[in-house]
Amino acid sequence: MRPYKRVLIKLSGGALADQTGNSFNSKRLEHIANEILSIVDLGIEVSIVIGGGNIFRGHLAEEWGIDRVEADNIGTLGTIINSLMLRGVLTSKTNREVRVMTSIPFNAVAEPYIRLRAV
Repeated sequence: MRPYKRVLIKLSGGALADQTGNSFNSKRLEHIANEILSIVDLGIEVSIVIGGGNIFRGHLAEEWGIDRVEADNIGTLGTIINSLMLRGVLTSKTNREVRVMTSIPFNAVAEPYIRLRAV
């Protein structure tokens, strides 16, 4: 018997980056995608909350005098970019459905977050 039916993974945006300042590292993305799919292959449903720190950090907003709400919007877009990148890598490896959901309208690339649909 599986110990879990569903799991939630919190993934740092920094986990996608490399040591030289690039936002994405192909080997890291491959590894993360393979690990996620190995969990899915066990019949476990996986939800991922991913950060955007490899693209934008809050301290930059303070340094540049960017308003907090604007900084949050930039961070959210970084999170969406990371989600789309991870979805792209995952869908290149599987025929399973991979969804990106967001709490802000971004209908061209992600569906709106609806709690009952997400669970």
